[in-house]
Amino acid sequence: MAVIVASCWGLGQAVLSRAAAPARRDRWLEWGMATSLGLGLLVMAMQALGLVGALQRVPVLCLLAAGVIAAALQFPGWRRQAFTAPPVLTLVDRYALVGLVLALLPTLSAPLAPPVTYDEIMYHLPYARQVAESGRLGVYEWLRYPWFPYNYDLLYAAVLQVYDDVFPHLVHALAGWLSVLVIYRLGLMYANRLAACMGAAIWLFMGQYDNAYIDMAVSLFVLVAFVALWWWRDAEAPDRGVRWLAMAAFFLGLAAGSKYQSLTFLPVVGLIVIVRERRPQVWLLAIGCFLLPCIYWYARNAVMTGDPFNPLGAHLFGFTNWNQADYQNQLVDVQENHANPPNGVLWAVLLAPFGEVVRRSRAARGAMLFCGWSLLVWVVTSRYPRYLAPALPLIALMAAVGWHQLGLWIRGAWRKRSAAGVDVVSVPASRLEIGLGKAAGVVAIVLLGAACVYHSARNIREISPTAESREAFFRRHIAGYDVLHFLRQHPIEGKTYQVMLNDSLYFGPDLMYGDVFGPWRYADFIMLPPDQLARKLRAQDFGTIVIKTALAPYIHTQPDFDRHFRLLLEKDGVRAYRILPIAP
Repeated sequence: MAVIVASCWGLGQAVLSRAAAPARRDRWLEWGMATSLGLGLLVMAMQALGLVGALQRVPVLCLLAAGVIAAALQFPGWRRQAFTAPPVLTLVDRYALVGLVLALLPTLSAPLAPPVTYDEIMYHLPYARQVAESGRLGVYEWLRYPWFPYNYDLLYAAVLQVYDDVFPHLVHALAGWLSVLVIYRLGLMYANRLAACMGAAIWLFMGQYDNAYIDMAVSLFVLVAFVALWWWRDAEAPDRGVRWLAMAAFFLGLAAGSKYQSLTFLPVVGLIVIVRERRPQVWLLAIGCFLLPCIYWYARNAVMTGDPFNPLGAHLFGFTNWNQADYQNQLVDVQENHANPPNGVLWAVLLAPFGEVVRRSRAARGAMLFCGWSLLVWVVTSRYPRYLAPALPLIALMAAVGWHQLGLWIRGAWRKRSAAGVDVVSVPASRLEIGLGKAAGVVAIVLLGAACVYHSARNIREISPTAESREAFFRRHIAGYDVLHFLRQHPIEGKTYQVMLNDSLYFGPDLMYGDVFGPWRYADFIMLPPDQLARKLRAQDFGTIVIKTALAPYIHTQPDFDRHFRLLLEKDGVRAYRILPIAP
């Protein structure tokens, strides 16, 4: 992990050092920006390798080595640079920093458990493994989302070349930790250390450090795009900040090449840019930097399916692998079944505009504009909490500003009540206030410490460093693991059709089809009589069918089922059958 971090920083710093210095220098914020840029450059490199069929172990290691060499060459000069000194630590700041460290500790052990989370074993890791095994980009139609952009998943494919399937968790967690660093440094620069620690801790609590999703990566790229955009906006002369604008566009392109939802930021970013910059050459540069990391996915989809946003653009570009019912079912699932309000701690973002931080800081007002747009789009389109993730780091920081402001209001009300007619702002804290503050800090630290110990212990129990402990772990968490493992280890001629096991594809054989959406949707297969089901599966080159019988008990219990299907293995409520040849 240290090698990857050093390599990312080396690659990113080599580019970042050629841009104009931001108006306000911060050593660790710039370190986080450089490392994030390096992550993006690695994504681009993996995309290029995959396009030519060379995403293999040796080229991956060579790229990492080049980044480490670049880091070693640039580190002495970076150390000699002068940066603004941090503000002096107060007692409150010390409490806040201890609390932030306690919030961070459980996330260090969370990524070390084997993969068992829904989406990562449904399509993220299966896709990454296919790319790692073939060395090239491909379209794997047996996955739920074969046409999605998979930028960040290419890093998972890269690390699978050199390590095991736990390492993608760390690569995903790295994006979360970098976001924490950026949030903290932004809060320290534009608000205060307490708000910075609170914002970083909120994001830590909401992060997904135990899986190989891509949401935290998208969040990171959107966050650093905002920072780069602000550095461009804050530049004294527009010409000096053009490279920051190009970098912001590049980060947004990385996000858009990882998840479609990132496209929703383009209108507000375009509005911000056009207010200040109208030169065609600058716009062409920014558009080119945006398209560079994401154009492959959208152009491929447009050429091969007619829908650049497949399957989300079906109503505009026509249905292909999804039909109208699939599209509607997905909308219902997102907008009704999973619609929920944001986490309660984030509601304090509504208080931030009334505080001093937003009134005195243009950067904070820009952050509020970004947060407001994100919340508006989210409310109108989905109301699914995970789809708010790209904007959550900034929302978490501004929510912390809101909580801090609420604390100031409560403190002011307390002082007005106890010191009528006195200027409460100029009155120093009383011994009672100091004592109450210390007591509150101690209580908060004790509670956070207890939560830290509990979650860290739970995470450590899940770590499975040996083959035997991994097998036991998978049996505890994956229904039918032994059956799926058997089919993977003993391949049978023909494809496999699965029923209600789409959340466990990573553990089964390659080419394991079947889902609620797409051309192999359950609705078109599982209600057929046994003879018709066998005939249809055989006609599409399926050799086996595996069924989670607890969720689909109406298939194998039909009369004459055993005449067309022969049981191979049954365990833990999952059955695997060989599809027998159909008599002419």
